[in-house]
Amino acid sequence: MKAVKVTYTAAREFAEKNNQNIQAFLEEVKAIGDHGMRYHVFLAEDGKTFTHLSIYNNDESQKRFLALKTFLSFQQQRDENLESEPRIEMLNLLHTSHAIFN
Repeated sequence: MKAVKVTYTAAREFAEKNNQNIQAFLEEVKAIGDHGMRYHVFLAEDGKTFTHLSIYNNDESQKRFLALKTFLSFQQQRDENLESEPRIEMLNLLHTSHAIFN
């Protein structure tokens, strides 16, 4: 299992478009029905700092996700409208209250 946390601050005027782009790639993820990944996005109180938490059961699920056209479009637009560079952290799961993957 692999977990990745990405945090960044978007330009205020881009925050809503960023949210729409996130919704677009998550709709594609849902349509694909890959049960080997979980994806969560959080928005800080400032309304422009986003934290993405992705959890992959295997490398194939991560590769499939990273190749999605909607995700690649999201990344390109995000990178052109940042206030701060993304901070990427690889995480190791220690404990959970329930199974992430069945």
